[in-house]
Amino acid sequence: MSACIILACSTPPSEFRVYQQSDGTIGLHVPKTANEAETHEVAEAECKKLGKRTATLVDSRKTVNDRFPMSYTYLCR
Repeated sequence: MSACIILACSTPPSEFRVYQQSDGTIGLHVPKTANEAETHEVAEAECKKLGKRTATLVDSRKTVNDRFPMSYTYLCR
């Protein structure tokens, strides 16, 4: 009997840089290894900490930072 183990590779939430902006949105600086689904999951987790249920993408932009090449802004609802 043989078994197959599948390991899912994902970016740990600790590698994201999350901050709350003065307008109430959540900002995320995203590492190179992250994909959009992982980014959205981290944003939703942060919104849940604030007592909100969902995270809606408001803006995304490239940065000049090699470690965090993308920055996203989410609105918590």
